[in-house]
Amino acid sequence: MKKEEKNQHINSLVEKITNNNYIYITDISDLNVETTSKLRRLCFKRNVTLQVVKNSLLKKAMEQSNKDFGTLYDVLKGSTSIMFSETGNVPAKLIKEFRKGAIKKPILKGAYIEEMCFVGDDKLDALINIKSRNEIIADIISALQSPAKNVISALQSGKEKLAGIVKTLSEKEN
Repeated sequence: MKKEEKNQHINSLVEKITNNNYIYITDISDLNVETTSKLRRLCFKRNVTLQVVKNSLLKKAMEQSNKDFGTLYDVLKGSTSIMFSETGNVPAKLIKEFRKGAIKKPILKGAYIEEMCFVGDDKLDALINIKSRNEIIADIISALQSPAKNVISALQSGKEKLAGIVKTLSEKEN
């Protein structure tokens, strides 16, 4: 690879890294062509971009981006592929689902989620449980609506009780 090609590749990676807050670094080595194709199709269906990268180029791109990757530099050894997603837990769920069979790959080397670094395959379950921004907003809205719904419900049920009491009292006076 010529120096110009390397620079173009690094610039492309810098742009992707800068524009994504959910980056998974994985190892998909030893997968045959058929299995790799299945993984790529699954990634495409889930709107996850999968790209095999050279560690040295990825490291330079990470250094040139404006993000702090801290401990993730240590995982840039061996075969490396990178996953970009618009949702934080989708790649983790995808990896877990893909490994349900006899396949033990992809292995999670590390992840960068909203300025937090996760290192190691043992963090996969924690990453699956991370809620997306939209899920958190929905939870907050639901929590805020709950007291209002309770008040409205109480007022509506009270209206019927009040009408019954008024009717009973008016019948007693006669």
